Amino acid sequence: MKRTAPMTLVACAALGAATGYIVDLALTNAGRATYAPSIMLPVLLVALGICCLLFAWPIRRAVRDEKAPRVDPFRAVRVAVLAKASSMVGALAGSFALGLVTFVLTRPVSPAVGSMAETIATAVAGAVLVILALVAEHMCTLPKDPDDRESDPSSSGAEPEF
Repeated sequence: MKRTAPMTLVACAALGAATGYIVDLALTNAGRATYAPSIMLPVLLVALGICCLLFAWPIRRAVRDEKAPRVDPFRAVRVAVLAKASSMVGALAGSFALGLVTFVLTRPVSPAVGSMAETIATAVAGAVLVILALVAEHMCTLPKDPDDRESDPSSSGAEPEF
């Protein structure tokens, strides 16, 4: 499994920001109040990031320390996939909140800071989730095996046989 590509996170962030802006635009055009996320959303995003790290810690120990108990490879893959998905969710949720903030700040009437606190906290929590998930994903990777180089015919300079 490959690591999360930066372009994947950039695409998720662009999609989230555009969606957040369009949601607030549509609500305002319909005569309704702008969307404000719950205060529990940033708490849950950070809790998800911490859970990713806690799940990845035994895998890191098993990879780095030979005395540590062995970890089931399927568990390691599940944790890596959880971390990968969490980084995408963090990019989407954080940029969605940034889209909401961008829409409100481009209006002629400036909002009160208190009404923007949850949205700004969601944007920050999304960034924190991306960072924690990428760290957890890194913790689930295996180190390079020195034997891989010897078995690879292209590393010796010889032409591979077809």
